[in-house]
Amino acid sequence: MNQTLTHLIALQEIDSLIIQKRREIEAIPSELKKLERAISSVEERFREVKTKAEAIEKKRRQKEIELQEAIDKIEKLKARTSEIKTNEEYQAHIKEIERAEKKKYLIEDDILYLMEKADELNRNMKQIQSEIQNEKEKITKQQKEIEDRKALLEKEVSDLLKKRNSIISNLDKEVYSIYMNLLEKGNGVAVAEAKDEVCQGCYMSIPPQLYVELKIREELFTCPQCGRFLYRKN
Repeated sequence: MNQTLTHLIALQEIDSLIIQKRREIEAIPSELKKLERAISSVEERFREVKTKAEAIEKKRRQKEIELQEAIDKIEKLKARTSEIKTNEEYQAHIKEIERAEKKKYLIEDDILYLMEKADELNRNMKQIQSEIQNEKEKITKQQKEIEDRKALLEKEVSDLLKKRNSIISNLDKEVYSIYMNLLEKGNGVAVAEAKDEVCQGCYMSIPPQLYVELKIREELFTCPQCGRFLYRKN
């Protein structure tokens, strides 16, 4: 095989790896943001439950004020009972006490419901707080793994770039310039295998004679369709 073509194939393999690893590196910030959103989602749930709990607590305090007012009213009404002179006034007075006591019972029921609801929300908050802690611990571990993977990828890219420079030193400047133009225009592929009379870069057919010449002639050939450098494995 043509020595220049051998270098081009090796360069393409290295550039493909570099492109792949750089894409992985570029994807890392979005991975980290996804982890941050996971925490934010749980924290938002906690804030929602906390807001509900605070609203319930506010209602409960208001109901306790109403309950005390109802109790005071009942006591005042009962204190006036001995002052009533007629049976008609007495019956009306008793009904007023009954209404006040009924209202007191309803307020007590409301307070009981609010206390139960508050207990439920407090349990939810404790559970969510535990989830937040677990999520943060898990995400911190994942963030460390991602950062370690990023460092490894960057090290691998650095090593590949050194190998790349070594290969470039063996290439003619004009050939390398053509290669780089093809790499940019060809979505990261400047050198493609010809297989079964098809360019594996653009997947278009190539002339049968060219396919034969790729095997027997020590020259640089390009795909007549996409312009990529071509080679045959067999």
